[in-house]
Amino acid sequence: MALAPLSQQEIDDRLAELPGWAVREDKLTRSYRLGSHFAAAALVVHIAQVQDELDHHSDLTLGYNSVDLSVNTHSVGGAVTEKDFGLASRVEQLAKTHGVRD
Repeated sequence: MALAPLSQQEIDDRLAELPGWAVREDKLTRSYRLGSHFAAAALVVHIAQVQDELDHHSDLTLGYNSVDLSVNTHSVGGAVTEKDFGLASRVEQLAKTHGVRD
């Protein structure tokens, strides 16, 4: 099955399953706040591992105690796809093990 952009309804349904995530400027986005810079850096490294495993990479920004992530699928014109939500779900699992503050 070919990868296709998700409809707005599909995006809304998937966002309901991932609190804290949003679509901004045609990208699936999330910001995390952690207890220290080291914890934030560790989360970035673990996200990078998952991205390599999935062969799907986001833009990551490391702050003092924060990580910002945004992703879309370039091969379908920069739209949000199921592949982006798959990455988001994996990142959300990682974040829970890294002491993310909501």
